[in-house]
Amino acid sequence: MNPSIPLTSGTDLVPSARQEGTAVIAAIRGEIDLHNSPELRTAMLDVLLRGDPKKLILNLDQVPYMDSSAVAVLVEALQKLRRVGGKVFLTNLQPRVKGLLEIARLDTIFIVVKDEAEALSK
Repeated sequence: MNPSIPLTSGTDLVPSARQEGTAVIAAIRGEIDLHNSPELRTAMLDVLLRGDPKKLILNLDQVPYMDSSAVAVLVEALQKLRRVGGKVFLTNLQPRVKGLLEIARLDTIFIVVKDEAEALSK
C-alpha cells in the first residue's frame, strides 16, 4: 500500500486518501451540506489532481447525511474521471445516503459496492 496522499486543503471531511495502483481510495467523514460542500469539492479536486486516478473509491461509511450540494460534488468528480475513462465507486453507504442516491437515480451512474475490496476487484 502506498502512503496517504496529502491534502493541501487540510479538511476533516476527507481525513485520508491513498493510492493503490491506478485507484485512489478516499474516506469521507461527516454530514455534508451546502455549508461544507465547497470544502469537500476542494479536497476532492486536490485528490484527483495529486492521484490522477482511473478509479476513485469513496468510502462513505462515516457519512450519515448528504444533501444535493454534496451529490453535485460527487457528480463533478465522476465527470472528470469519465473524461479519462475512469470510474467512481461508492462504498459502505449509510441507509440515508443510499436512499438519497436511489431517489435521485444516481445509484445508476455511480458504481455502488459493499466495500473497498470489492471496488478494487472491479
